[in-house]
Amino acid sequence: MTPDQALDMLRSHIEPGRAEGMAEYHKVPREYLGVPNPAINDLTKAWRGELSVPERVDLAHALWNTNIFEARLAAAKLLTQARITPDQPAWDLIVSWVPDFDSWAIADHAMMAGQKRLVADPSRMDQVEAWTSSSNHWTRRAAMVITLPYTKQNHPKPFEAAIRDRVLGWAAGYVRDPEWFIQKSVAWWLRDLSKHDPDRVRAFLDENGKHMKPFARREAKKNLVE
Repeated sequence: MTPDQALDMLRSHIEPGRAEGMAEYHKVPREYLGVPNPAINDLTKAWRGELSVPERVDLAHALWNTNIFEARLAAAKLLTQARITPDQPAWDLIVSWVPDFDSWAIADHAMMAGQKRLVADPSRMDQVEAWTSSSNHWTRRAAMVITLPYTKQNHPKPFEAAIRDRVLGWAAGYVRDPEWFIQKSVAWWLRDLSKHDPDRVRAFLDENGKHMKPFARREAKKNLVE
């Protein structure tokens, strides 16, 4: 499948009038086709079944480079799968996208693909940690989003607990950042963690909550029982 064929398939699902609303909502200047997310899901699911891993990586690379909103979502969805063999080219491609992030929707779809690859090889945390010192707040935010799987364990294995503590260390450094999306990323991480380790979240908030924006503190505490 060529990139042009993939784009034609995406365009076949355009809903008239939808693109204008998307552009207004996302507020980032790029082309929006007006394709609903379920259609992108169906297309990329079919492509994953038809294409080899190298073909998927090549197609994802080409679609991302169009800078079309739905094409970038499709690129991420092509690589969102727990088992990819070999997966290093997929990981390298996902990492290469991080400096391009300029909106939460595209970034989150890309990081959902990245989550699968990070869980497959947790040694990649060293690369992720480098993002936390970036001057780009989208890159700093990506470090929190890609590590969200490590909030999910009730009884984490030792290496999972170590990753959890490592990310909470990043979060402690983020709480003084005034950027809304950074504050939101910390709150999101803590909120998800509170479902599985509420005491750890309470301890974090006792130590760092005073530096968080009020909305972020409220979000982080949403699932905690007072």
